[in-house]
Amino acid sequence: MLIKEKVEQAKKLLDEFDIDCWLTFARETSINGDPTLAFLVESDLTWHSSFIITKNEAHAIVGEYDRLTVEELGVYDSVTGFVRGFKEPLLTLLKKLNPKKIAINYSVGSEICDGLTYGMYLTLQNVLSEISFENRLISAEKIVSALRERKSKSEVENIKEAIRYTEEIFDLVAKFIKPGKTEKEIASFMKQEVEKRKLKFAWDEKVCPSVFTGPETAGAHYAPTDREVEKGHLLNMDFGVKVNGYCSDMQRTFYILRDGEKNPPSSVQKGFDVNVEAIEKAKQGIKPGTQGHMIDKIARDTITANGYDEYPFGLGHQVGRFPHDGTALLGPAWEKYAQKPFKNLETGMVFTIEPRLTVPEHGVVSIEEMIIITETGCEWLTNPQKNIILV
Repeated sequence: MLIKEKVEQAKKLLDEFDIDCWLTFARETSINGDPTLAFLVESDLTWHSSFIITKNEAHAIVGEYDRLTVEELGVYDSVTGFVRGFKEPLLTLLKKLNPKKIAINYSVGSEICDGLTYGMYLTLQNVLSEISFENRLISAEKIVSALRERKSKSEVENIKEAIRYTEEIFDLVAKFIKPGKTEKEIASFMKQEVEKRKLKFAWDEKVCPSVFTGPETAGAHYAPTDREVEKGHLLNMDFGVKVNGYCSDMQRTFYILRDGEKNPPSSVQKGFDVNVEAIEKAKQGIKPGTQGHMIDKIARDTITANGYDEYPFGLGHQVGRFPHDGTALLGPAWEKYAQKPFKNLETGMVFTIEPRLTVPEHGVVSIEEMIIITETGCEWLTNPQKNIILV
């Protein structure tokens, strides 16, 4: 079971980072839930809820009506239900544990580790001041990052299954694309295939899939339009599905042959080949201990050395319960990425590799693959696109 895997992993992380106690504190989680809760409980919670994990134990303090749901998970040493208030059972447990440091879910540099709201932070400080523990609070970024980033066996299997469905639907849509079809029609075909399989979309259905045909398109993160596919167009798509809460995130590039063409023009083929080369070189550079900005530079330099403008984003992001999931990033040292590109890559991280470039008069070449980092390097999770898909 996923939660059992992740709770046991959290205990080992506390030991690894030498932190006494990790506290996840949340309320009305269907409205304002901490993203880390998915590793701790299977359902939404109503009242002030506390999940306390140490190097050897795991405890939950929840509203009485949520108690049985949490208890049935079978992963907590104690599950305490309260009626009037959470304060007394929380303080009683913390006094018994007497941790020197209490890691809580806030972070300046990582949105995925910043699940504690400011109001709940103030509440916690106020309550802990009654036992003079308020100065023991530290950021849980190290724990939360590692818990999200180091994928368990079941997490990897879910991601692989999501990829399998995504590749299957890409294969089907390749036979549907033809001149005269609009971006909206192509996206609608793919949405129907997702619904047939009773899957969920990896991100907002409005822009999943994204479909871009021809030159001067809107670019990434934009909904499909009424623009029609034309002969001579490059067409690329960004698409992913979710299986058991875990995502795929892939892009594929197609070329629509003109009358009399059996192969793409040399400019299109070159752009595609350079993009594939950038992905392969980046993959070869990935290994534990490497920093993400180093990998981004490999791909970015490959693109620009061949005469193309650099892509205006990071080379790759982590994927998990969200299409963008995890702190470490394969990205340049830009302000918006803060310290993410300087985090060491670790075994078990799942990343995309997704450079892109523009071929004048034809459109954009964009391929997005997924890899998992191993002890010695990395392995493909996707079946990488090595040839342009001809329509």
